[in-house]
Amino acid sequence: MVKNVVKYVILVILLTFISLGFSPEKQVILNENFRVYEPVMYTVVPRGEQAPEITPPFLGKSFVGFREALGFKESRGDYFVTNHLGYMGKYQFGASTLRLIGIRNASGFLNDPELQERAFVANTARNKWILRRDIKRSVGQQIGGVYITESGILAAAHLAGPGNVKTFLRSGGLQGFKDANGASIRYYMRKFSGYDTSYILPDRRAKI
Repeated sequence: MVKNVVKYVILVILLTFISLGFSPEKQVILNENFRVYEPVMYTVVPRGEQAPEITPPFLGKSFVGFREALGFKESRGDYFVTNHLGYMGKYQFGASTLRLIGIRNASGFLNDPELQERAFVANTARNKWILRRDIKRSVGQQIGGVYITESGILAAAHLAGPGNVKTFLRSGGLQGFKDANGASIRYYMRKFSGYDTSYILPDRRAKI
């Protein structure tokens, strides 16, 4: 009797293990909100070091990175803003600069993001033509305590106008410029140094 009970218990245990071994796989349901379909960029920096500044969304030193970084500095990227001095849009253009590149309808300009982007390219091309000799002479030098790059020159020209940038470079950095908010040519040359602006070709008659 005891032997039969022992056999029965052993049989039950064996059947239990067998049934567990062949149990169907559990289905795991993933929430769609947690799926990642594109590469995600993470930067891990060793202790004591500072992470490099990356232009959102990871545009680096490309021309688009230059354009977006400058637009963010001017207006935090807001196409529809006008400041207290009357400068308009993402790149904070003044009415006189807009007229130089063929734009006379300020209201239409302010409400047209595509036109603002075209205006930025045209104005930068015009400034590059005006400053072409200074770019050739000055890039790679230290002037006024600043390492000079083409993108730094073009950013400073957007701030102060090409004439003031010429004066700064040709005076060895002794004659500077600050706008109404205190931003200087020297600051813009440093902040926007080293971007690739080869996309922009010098154009004396650049207009929209």
